[in-house]
Amino acid sequence: MKDISCKLLVIGAGPGGYVCAIRAGQLGIDTVIVEAGKPGGTCLNVGCIPSKALIHAAEEYDRIVHLANGRNSLGIRTSKPELDLSQTIVWKDGIVGRLNSGVSGLLKRAKVKVVQGRARFRDGKTVEVETETGRQIIRAETIVIATGSAPVELPKLPFGGPVISSTEALALTSVPDRLVVVGGGYIGLELGTAFAKMGSKVMVVEAQGRILPQYDAELTRPVSKRLQALGIEVMTGAKAKGLAKAGGTLLVEAEDGSEASLAADKILVTVGRRPVTQGWGLDELVLDMDGPFIRIDERCQTSMRGIYAIGDVTGEPMLAHRAMAQGEMTAEIVAGHKRAWDKRSIPAVCFTDPEIVTVGLSPEAARRTDVDITVGQFPFSANGRAMTKLGEDGFVRVVARADNHLVLGIQAVGHGVSELAAAFGLALEMGARLEDIAGTIHAHPTQGEAFQEATLKALGHELHI
Repeated sequence: MKDISCKLLVIGAGPGGYVCAIRAGQLGIDTVIVEAGKPGGTCLNVGCIPSKALIHAAEEYDRIVHLANGRNSLGIRTSKPELDLSQTIVWKDGIVGRLNSGVSGLLKRAKVKVVQGRARFRDGKTVEVETETGRQIIRAETIVIATGSAPVELPKLPFGGPVISSTEALALTSVPDRLVVVGGGYIGLELGTAFAKMGSKVMVVEAQGRILPQYDAELTRPVSKRLQALGIEVMTGAKAKGLAKAGGTLLVEAEDGSEASLAADKILVTVGRRPVTQGWGLDELVLDMDGPFIRIDERCQTSMRGIYAIGDVTGEPMLAHRAMAQGEMTAEIVAGHKRAWDKRSIPAVCFTDPEIVTVGLSPEAARRTDVDITVGQFPFSANGRAMTKLGEDGFVRVVARADNHLVLGIQAVGHGVSELAAAFGLALEMGARLEDIAGTIHAHPTQGEAFQEATLKALGHELHI
């Protein structure tokens, strides 16, 4: 094969990698991207998109089930529904396929050369790729590492047989009667809730003292309440010890030291994700590391000149939109633009039931900065639109400096609050003060009014509570 030379080489076509390559192509940079799988990475193929499709299907099915049993206040009655999960998976795969094609088309339009195969560094400027037709050598002036992350595998619960990762969970064609979820973080609870709505008997095993430990307890309380309503059992302070010899049973050490046996058709392990730093020649480079992650500066530059890294391989928060923003910025830096990285206003969304959104500092984190703060909180139980959607459980909370009212953080939990993430992020990015949000006319009736009302509460002149 003839060697390829280019100005920019991107390794990995996940959200960060493909956005970087597209933006670089738009800026006239001779760009090559290497990907072993389908374009879109984990997020598009086995993560964000397919999981939200499954969550939506589960919500629709659960809604119809409740309409069918007659125990609803809407006055709607229907016949007993049936779920064909195999057809749901076909629909989900169709969405993923269309998006795959869309990314490929965007790369082609940006004149990015795509090389299919596994990349491995020879040195800081040269990569070899094992393709179906042989070995391809690529030499680049600048290289962006965007290799992403993979599910963490527990030594005592290796994937295989009844033990599955989120990838396998999103490909199941039948609903397991009994599902044990190891890990009470956002991935485990999103998928566990979906399967519970589809009919599984779900048990969640979490090693820490409560679910969703990355969020404050006030935000997670409505989620815990909903899990209980769905019949999902939660064991906190419990550790998975492995499978019983007969298989199909998970051995768990409870908080008091006793051992429990949990029968399960499937055991979904969601204890986090690890950066993919093996298999692409890290040993051939001299990169500073930050624990298991590649260390980068505010421009996504690594410790080696001409090598950048973006996305999950660089650490928390492991979010697709963070990787996309880093990818766009890095392409512009390679093109000679002056850019820097600021992660203060990255929204995080948990698609549980109800949903959780956070951006910026929580009240606890803000207090640790030794700045006096004011907090305003408005419940959805006082929001007309939330009430009409049967989504009264939850609230919007705003954290601001007490002296100049600069907004430091915004959080919400409630039905459909993921769609408020853009407004929250924009407020922080624009350096909004409480008066800016309070003085912005919010459409009525919408859940967004709770955002305005929370700032009014922080200012001391709330209107509707």
